[in-house]
Amino acid sequence: MEWTECISKAISYIEDNITEELTMEDIAKQAMISPFYFQKGFALLCGFTVGDYIKKRRLTLAGSELVSSERKIIDIALKYGYESPDSFTKAFTRFHGATPSSVRKGETMIKSFASLKIKLILEGGFTLDYKIVKKDEFTIIGVSKVCKYEEAATEIPKFWADYYQTGKSDLVCSMYGVSIDENMGSNEFEYLIADNYNPIEEIAEGFITRVIPKHTWAVFPCKGAASHSLQDVHKKIFSEWLPGCKDYEIAAGYNIEMYSDPAGYTNGVQDEKYYCEIWIPVKQK
Repeated sequence: MEWTECISKAISYIEDNITEELTMEDIAKQAMISPFYFQKGFALLCGFTVGDYIKKRRLTLAGSELVSSERKIIDIALKYGYESPDSFTKAFTRFHGATPSSVRKGETMIKSFASLKIKLILEGGFTLDYKIVKKDEFTIIGVSKVCKYEEAATEIPKFWADYYQTGKSDLVCSMYGVSIDENMGSNEFEYLIADNYNPIEEIAEGFITRVIPKHTWAVFPCKGAASHSLQDVHKKIFSEWLPGCKDYEIAAGYNIEMYSDPAGYTNGVQDEKYYCEIWIPVKQK
């Protein structure tokens, strides 16, 4: 099944079951990809998370039903997954900018968040360097944080800021940024700021080790200011390389960013020549 068809099936599944309990595992099954990489790819391609999409679609439909029917507000709230009038009112007001009661009275307008549609657009013609590398298991040492997918975009930068502000970077270098979701079916993952582990050195308080299993990795180089080059290559991986790759597919719930030492560049990680890599575990189809 083609990538666009897989994503389209996942979106259709969400829309067809928008008033039911939706699990990331069931949604990702429609796209024939793990929840770990489905959520990562969805956010990169769409600019918002799967959870945000579901929430906005439900609140859009709730607003429409509020103005077009006589159903009680509590019944509409329950239909779209809210267990109490208070939680529904807060979410509704944040999204629509008005309370459910004022909307029902016709005192204000409501917002509409349209469902996603897949369109075939002629793209590509790009050059994306990569190599396939077989790597034995290796051990990393670092600091760890469990992140919810919905909060990762804000929590991970805060985690990095804390890592430097508290002096942890003086104890362990930040060679890697590692995302781990071994079950590939939950709503959260472990994120580590880490370096290679030297077994003869003592593990400092607050640090942990993790074993990265033996895998075949697709390694993608990123050149330029880290924040922009990583984002750009991540998008190309999910929007163009992965859909067009006939030989490999994602093998496990690991995603590794490998960073060069910023001290070797005039402008650090923002240098136009700064080098880093994205590692994705793959297997042959």
